[in-house]
Amino acid sequence: MKIAFIGLGNMGGGMAANLVKAGHEVRAFDLSEPALAAAREAGCQTFGTAREACATAEAVVSMLPNGQIVKKVYWDEVIGHAPEGAILLDCSTIDVATAREVISVTEQHGYEMVDAPVSGGIAAAAGGTLTFMVGGSDEAFARAKPILDAMGKAVIHAGGPGNGQAAKICNNMLLAIHMIGTCEAFAMAEKLGLDPQTFYDISSVSSGQCWSMTSYCPVPGVGPVTPADNDYQGGFAAGLMLKDLRLAMEAAQNAGATVALGEHAKAIYEAFAKDNAGTDFSGIIRSL
Repeated sequence: MKIAFIGLGNMGGGMAANLVKAGHEVRAFDLSEPALAAAREAGCQTFGTAREACATAEAVVSMLPNGQIVKKVYWDEVIGHAPEGAILLDCSTIDVATAREVISVTEQHGYEMVDAPVSGGIAAAAGGTLTFMVGGSDEAFARAKPILDAMGKAVIHAGGPGNGQAAKICNNMLLAIHMIGTCEAFAMAEKLGLDPQTFYDISSVSSGQCWSMTSYCPVPGVGPVTPADNDYQGGFAAGLMLKDLRLAMEAAQNAGATVALGEHAKAIYEAFAKDNAGTDFSGIIRSL
């Protein structure tokens, strides 16, 4: 299949490479020349504009920084340039309202589209083990799933347009809350004289167990290898977690949902990200 891929950053570059490995013809575009060079090295064809990449494509995949950029790319570069009937997949993490607006407009122009944000981080993008939360019609999901399967280990239909984004921001709000709680528990345990490994051995098999402890432990040398073992570099940047928390709070306000812990987590990450936006989000333990 001819697939246009727009946005070749830390996540998109690995995702596009996995589409090539799956046998697809990937037509790639990014504003960054180093990103384009890496895409060529991975076997992608590269183009000078997104609309050139979309020409003749049977599918378009995008991985972009925010909702405004997603709208601009689809309004100016995809609609009318990708062949009518192409399946469109936006894997960016954006606000629910924008995701629904973009899908509605593209459908009016004869396309089928899904919002398909991801969970798993840079390593999972490179390794093809992402989880995709997909919003869209049953028909659009059925067309998108084989493409997403080439980039992930789990592809889950969350419901109608925008529901992929809803699942993503709810999940990441919960992750932020869990990580802060995990860091507070480790910090408190240490101050009470409990060895971190001993606390891990106990809590990881007790009622306090959570993914932030057993799969992404914020303490160096404890549990599996995580960004904590690399001076909190790589993984999922605190600035990106803050972006997702802001999207979650916006969605909660629009939906009339009460999210007191989500609000508190946002405030904590706002303070941390001022000087540590590029640090892995588990590095919040340093502020304790």
